[in-house]
Amino acid sequence: MLTKRIIPCLDIKNGRTVKGVNFLNLRDAGDPVELAKKYAKKGADELVFLDISATLESRTTTHDMVREVARQIDIPFTVGGGVRSIEDAAKLLKSGADKVAVNSSAIKRPELIKELSQAYGNQCIVVAIDAKKIDDKWIVHFAGGTIPTHLDLFEWAKKVEALGAGEILFTSMNHDGVKTGFATNALKKLSSVVNIPIIASGGAGHIQHFVDVFEHDAADAALAASVFHFGEISIVDLKKELKQHNISIRL
Repeated sequence: MLTKRIIPCLDIKNGRTVKGVNFLNLRDAGDPVELAKKYAKKGADELVFLDISATLESRTTTHDMVREVARQIDIPFTVGGGVRSIEDAAKLLKSGADKVAVNSSAIKRPELIKELSQAYGNQCIVVAIDAKKIDDKWIVHFAGGTIPTHLDLFEWAKKVEALGAGEILFTSMNHDGVKTGFATNALKKLSSVVNIPIIASGGAGHIQHFVDVFEHDAADAALAASVFHFGEISIVDLKKELKQHNISIRL
């Protein structure tokens, strides 16, 4: 049985870690490199860095930060934000990232997923999907969740898998930052329509929320931000509790 993964997420804006609610009202959460070092020491399995304003500002992610993180930690990390080409991905991977995440650029030009997968292997390619439930339909959004598309979450997930995505990072915009639990039903359906790992994102507020999403076999990994950044949940305590529920986890 594959172990479930706990992944702190660091949303980056202007070189700082930030966190909001429903993708709005951002507040400062600290220096990304220092947070990365802390999480690596505390038992995080992986990290995800998302430059949330890179697409809106038409620029690529800060490579100096990526290089510094790579020097300071010894766990895998994914970086996304403004990746629009093989060259953009190459710079991040050469700077030390283990995986690259694409979102808006993949929606605009789906062939990018195939190009990246063929160039670097699907194990390096994470497709991030931000979706919002509107009238009982999960609608994919892009540009930091600011622009809705006509894409259905589940159909888009099947397409990105077919194009070569190695993993999907699904964030429920309805649940983001509100701490009422993950979108378990949507995650269960998502896991049933694709055969690649799913990272659950959006809604973590208590340790029980992590237990729930794993016990329902709705995700391969669970990602959270503010509960880790502001000390509401300890990764050490979280993993102990998951172990007590017989959930396979790396201590």
